[in-house]
Amino acid sequence: MSASPAMVRAPGRVGPRRRASTPRALLALLAFITLPAKADDACRALAGVALAHAKVESAMVQPGADFPAKGDRLAAHAGAHCAVRVVSHPTADSDIHFELWLPPADAWNGKYLQKGSGGWGGEVYTYALVTPLNRGYATAVTDDGHVADGTAGFTVGHPQKIRDFGYRAIHETSVLSRRLIAAYYRRAQSQAYFVGCSDGGREALMQAQRFPGDFDGIVAGAPAARWSRLMTAFVANARRLDDAPLPVSKLAAIQKASLASCDALDGIRDGIVDDPRRCRFDPASIQCKGGDSNDCLTAEQVATVRALYAGPMDPVTGARIHPGLEPGMEDDGGSWRLWILGGEQRKFGFSNFADLVYQGRGWGPAGRDIHRDLVAAQEREAPYLDAFDPDLRAFRAHGGKLLLFHGWGDAAVPPRGTIEYVQDVGNFMGRHGEPANLDDFARLFMVPGMGHCWGGPGATSFGNEEVPPPGLPQDADHDIVMALDRWVTEGKAPEQLVATRTAEAVDSPARTRLLCKYPQVARNGRCVAAGNPP
Repeated sequence: MSASPAMVRAPGRVGPRRRASTPRALLALLAFITLPAKADDACRALAGVALAHAKVESAMVQPGADFPAKGDRLAAHAGAHCAVRVVSHPTADSDIHFELWLPPADAWNGKYLQKGSGGWGGEVYTYALVTPLNRGYATAVTDDGHVADGTAGFTVGHPQKIRDFGYRAIHETSVLSRRLIAAYYRRAQSQAYFVGCSDGGREALMQAQRFPGDFDGIVAGAPAARWSRLMTAFVANARRLDDAPLPVSKLAAIQKASLASCDALDGIRDGIVDDPRRCRFDPASIQCKGGDSNDCLTAEQVATVRALYAGPMDPVTGARIHPGLEPGMEDDGGSWRLWILGGEQRKFGFSNFADLVYQGRGWGPAGRDIHRDLVAAQEREAPYLDAFDPDLRAFRAHGGKLLLFHGWGDAAVPPRGTIEYVQDVGNFMGRHGEPANLDDFARLFMVPGMGHCWGGPGATSFGNEEVPPPGLPQDADHDIVMALDRWVTEGKAPEQLVATRTAEAVDSPARTRLLCKYPQVARNGRCVAAGNPP
């Protein structure tokens, strides 16, 4: 998921950010120097390129683009580029907008990189294009076919917009961008990549499943892949909290106790639960023995916390609807505080059912039939939004490479769902005559101490952020997008990544952490077999 234009843009980061400074006047001057008149002419000429069911709304040279710091967003400057705005109408009810940035010909690395959206989409979020552009990529991002208002209201009465949001806008952007790239540079790109997190991670997997030839490499972070079940779980959690509220003031005690129980299981006490699946923390250990206080839980609150860890169950079938939350980051600002008790899960889940699934009719927040909701979601949205198909044979045959990552402290998209998907892919491949070992084309990296997409108390910067913090290494050993490019172009698959964290506050020391391909874990500076968790 993500909350903002792309769900939450990086809540949960501890302490202030150091902001990059750049001599803007000098950059602007250099930009004009490096973009001669012929580049300007070539850019403007794109307005005349004929596109099927689409139109170039504008194409003009930009000497650069400045993005001021905003919230957790770092200040950033994009270099000179040809900015192309396109609208596509693949159906009568479609209105897909995207923006394509093309670096000067002498700065182009010959490749295309498309960014994913987040949340309900609804915005051409050009900030996401800054880093790929500055690295030489032709790069694009779409609004997913509608204007954002933070809800799924755009779907009411518009079934084609559900498909646009689910998969079609990303594919349209890819196809049309390739056409414009070839027209501008007079040659096609050598490689094409897709990078997304949250809903963007769902979009990433959707591309591998539905359009396996679109991209040579894909990064899927915290993918909200089983959308219908995830949204049902959001509603179930919200109703549980309505029945048995959990005060925010209790989160510190819960996290303190879970860390005391599980932090040192990896042999290091560092405030991070290395693999929460090995944690056997029972919130009953801090049940109040006398009067209620912020240092303990009532019996009802113990039951609520247990239910959140376990994940909601279908009352009819008894099956788990979606994996639950993990211990260790309950009190982090971008984890339970935001998603569980801060209302983000409630907001997304309620709008999903009221607007998208039930189309404004026959559903209300006070309803209690979670089985009915799950069945309706699987019938009415899963065919277009769920990206849990394990059949990646065509993507593998295309030569595609897939890197996934997920934070163990993610309270928006619980991380075990991604592990389940990778396991399902391996099982499917094995049953259909393919190697069950996915190492030749797909690898997963689990990130201890990280929340949703980025942020959290651990070392959580490894090329996953839209604009890397200043001063951190940017190479294929420290950056997952660069690692993907090296895998595709050089055949060197990433066995591990190094995540980094800058010192941002007194209680947030600088640190690095080895991230190992799943199911390996880091021990004493090496990636080793983890064994089977209990």
